[in-house]
Amino acid sequence: MDTTLVILAAGLGSRFGGNKQISHVGPHGEILMEYSIHDAIDAGFTQIVFILKEEMVDLIKATVGALLEGRVRVDYAVQDDTTLPAWYTRPEERTKPFGTVHAVLCAKDLIRGPFATVNADDYYGKEAFAIMHKLLTELGSAGDAAMVPYILGNTMSENGGVTRGICRLQDGKLVDVCETKEIRYGENREIVSDAGKLSPDEMVSMNMWGFHKDLLPRMSAYFEDFLHNIPAGDIKAECLLPIMVGTFLAEGSFSVTAQSSPDKWFGITYAADRELVMEKLAELHDAGVYPEKLF
Repeated sequence: MDTTLVILAAGLGSRFGGNKQISHVGPHGEILMEYSIHDAIDAGFTQIVFILKEEMVDLIKATVGALLEGRVRVDYAVQDDTTLPAWYTRPEERTKPFGTVHAVLCAKDLIRGPFATVNADDYYGKEAFAIMHKLLTELGSAGDAAMVPYILGNTMSENGGVTRGICRLQDGKLVDVCETKEIRYGENREIVSDAGKLSPDEMVSMNMWGFHKDLLPRMSAYFEDFLHNIPAGDIKAECLLPIMVGTFLAEGSFSVTAQSSPDKWFGITYAADRELVMEKLAELHDAGVYPEKLF
């Protein structure tokens, strides 16, 4: 069975101050998404699809893509206006991409089987990909999905607020997910958001979702509804995977199996996060979790 890893790498990286997806953080200059690719291949994924900005395609092909030749099928998709519905016109003043649902849809003609999504600027861990690959092979229909959640307290940045999908789970299933912005440390290192205090033990989505290929038409319809309903003057609205999943759960006939991973997440949201990520990756190499060079 073909299984696809979709790497969401078209974000602008505004808080990081540049293209954080291609920041060199490994001991031999590896970029963070290379670890996801390495772990995905080990887990059994047969295809990698990069979702990129147009100006990044040649760079990723020449660097990461070149490393993967002969190892796994690799495809590239660009998140741009060519995949927007013909009836929709982007406001001239809008520069922000339309979100992660649109990003996936930019690759819908490339995806060959059940697929998982990950952020390019997050480290998920080897076990997480093994779990997700197994869950993907068990999806029976478009109404079945999967996720690997993480503990909120393990996904914080010391350098500013983060956005997380706060998940409510029951008996191994996702009940609902609430996209929550500006989660940060408050007084006495309590975790807070604009909505109030949060438990560090909350389970959260880090965009490691698994979907059946047959869900893509429903995703397309959902995205068109989103475009129809963007409030006038809103040039930053995004169509996001956690919100889509929450909507589908509320509508019924949709089930998401959730299985957490013992791996520790880390990632780059702000430029100041980079040093800590470099330290953690060096420790993993030193411990033998990864070979001296990934590829």
